[in-house]
Amino acid sequence: MTHHEQSNAFHTLVQLLAENGFDGMAQAIQILMNEAMLLQRGEALQAHPYQRTDERLGYANGFKPKTVNSRLGKLELRVPQTRNVDFYPTALERGERSEKALKLALAEMYVQGVSTRKVAAITQELCGFDVSSSQVSRASQQLDEELQQWRNRPLGPVPYVVLDARYEKVRHGGSVVDCAVLIAVGITPDGMRSVLGVSVSLSEAEVHWRAFLASLIERGLHGVEHITSDAHEGLAAARRACFNGVPWQRCQCHLQQNAAQYVPKMAMRSEVAADIRTVFNAPDRAEAQRQLELAVAKYRETAPKLSSWMAENLPEGLTVFRLPAKARKKLRTTNMLERLNKEIKRRTRVATLFPNEASLLRLVSAILMETSEEWETGKTYLKLETE
Repeated sequence: MTHHEQSNAFHTLVQLLAENGFDGMAQAIQILMNEAMLLQRGEALQAHPYQRTDERLGYANGFKPKTVNSRLGKLELRVPQTRNVDFYPTALERGERSEKALKLALAEMYVQGVSTRKVAAITQELCGFDVSSSQVSRASQQLDEELQQWRNRPLGPVPYVVLDARYEKVRHGGSVVDCAVLIAVGITPDGMRSVLGVSVSLSEAEVHWRAFLASLIERGLHGVEHITSDAHEGLAAARRACFNGVPWQRCQCHLQQNAAQYVPKMAMRSEVAADIRTVFNAPDRAEAQRQLELAVAKYRETAPKLSSWMAENLPEGLTVFRLPAKARKKLRTTNMLERLNKEIKRRTRVATLFPNEASLLRLVSAILMETSEEWETGKTYLKLETE
């Protein structure tokens, strides 16, 4: 039966091209796409239409119409549906990735104040089909709704959390201010990275960090075993209020940078940096503590302020030794989030100045949602040891 249907489809396709030439290409591609999706559904079900087999995993459940704009024109597709088996055609998945890129481009254009008429013209040039200004406006509204839904999505257990903030210039109250973008990234129990949330606030004050962390908990975040961040006072106070008792790792890179201001002579900086690296690169907590005591004693006479600072602050960078050795390198700094911030900066520096907080949140959310989806469907970031 299946072979007969495919033969009929092929015959129709050939006839279309024979009678209409290139004018029949759009309809021919439409037939090919529909047949390819049918074949893929059969592979997913491990059974083709009307086929009886013990290997069947699920059942066909009709079709869902979908119009796809292409360079050949509009394609009216019939997307096969299934029961008891998750299935979506790979050809349309690739199209959805392109759609995400287009949405991100829309977000950037709106941030820069491009009119809907100009956006429509750019979309036509890039995609090869006409989009009206009203369609662009609806797309912008749908984008905002999609981004808000992503920011409010439910969370679950996340053993490892990394927190950081970056600043962007925003118009506020008739003046230009530095606006804080608060970001939380987590590593889930299966070792995958995920952007847990983002918030835009006028500063990193405790009230803003606390509201942001509380929102993560309200969305279901639990099971946190380790937090990595810098030592910003507002963040520290909010972290203690929302995650009291959770071990905290102070970013070792930030500690290295902070130490420089206590070094009395430029000539000593490389030596001090090497001593701090020796502490951080120790094989275990006991050896790290021993190396720290040696460094504190070494600079007690020549750089007393540095010595006191080391004794008080460097132990906050040793919490990571409680984790398995494989996890330490990736969780001893906020570098994972710093790299993400660089990607955000690459996209936001074009705008230079945001007209309001909402436009900043829109663009950053679009970037982070795209990144998070790539992380969650990509390679395992950290292989967690399970007993």
